Amino acid sequence: MLVHSGAPIAEINAIRKHLSAVKGGRLAKAASPAQQVSLLVSDVPANAPDALASGPTMPDSTSVEDCYRLAQKYDLASQFPASVRELFVRHALEETPKSDEPAFQRSRWWTLLSNQTAAEEASIAAERAGFLVRVDNTCDDWDYANAADYLLQKARELRRQFSPVCLISGGEVTVKVVNGGVGGRNLQFALVCAEKIASEQMCVLSAGTDGVDGNSPAAGAVVDGSTVQRATEAGFDPRKVLERFDAYPLFHAIGDAIETGPTGNNLRDLRIVLAY
Repeated sequence: MLVHSGAPIAEINAIRKHLSAVKGGRLAKAASPAQQVSLLVSDVPANAPDALASGPTMPDSTSVEDCYRLAQKYDLASQFPASVRELFVRHALEETPKSDEPAFQRSRWWTLLSNQTAAEEASIAAERAGFLVRVDNTCDDWDYANAADYLLQKARELRRQFSPVCLISGGEVTVKVVNGGVGGRNLQFALVCAEKIASEQMCVLSAGTDGVDGNSPAAGAVVDGSTVQRATEAGFDPRKVLERFDAYPLFHAIGDAIETGPTGNNLRDLRIVLAY
């Protein structure tokens, strides 16, 4: 229910932390006074490391008041299971350990891999292929349609000065799912881009580094100026597919789904826009 709410991962994990016996620093507190070392493969924003895996070994920067505020913001209380709803109605959530907790005096953290790693490697590959490369993560955690508008406009502006251009954007977009089919945020983003670049000399890839997008078997999809026409010829109505959050069958049918299988790492998503 949280994943489908449209909330970004840091907000989702704020609530998860306060419903868990191990998240939000509680594992570190339980392990005290042991010396603690955390090695991180990060699938959260760089400025929110305690959101990673809901921060079991880190001081929690969120509070119970954040949880109550988010429940109201996304109208979650009515959707919660009864046992959880009761805690919110009574304001009975217990606070998580903060930075003054003694357990954290013997804790250290190192980030081994992050979304920045993925963006840097993609940049190197694009430069080798002859593209002028720019990285823009401004739209991290934006609504998928707004992110598409922003990145496509940015790529068009760059194309007026340089060619060919590769615009790379790391992080994630958000999708509020209503009666969803088979798909995910990357597939949804790719399909809305396909509508916006129909018959244009552009190509867009959006995929999860973990190899999994939503409830689909794909990591994401790649689209270009011909995608909408090919989908229509295959019997799909892209606009209705977007409304049903059911993009995977379309991309699978026309051969544009990216299906790698699980990669074993999760460094968030990459969106890559090529303009020539």
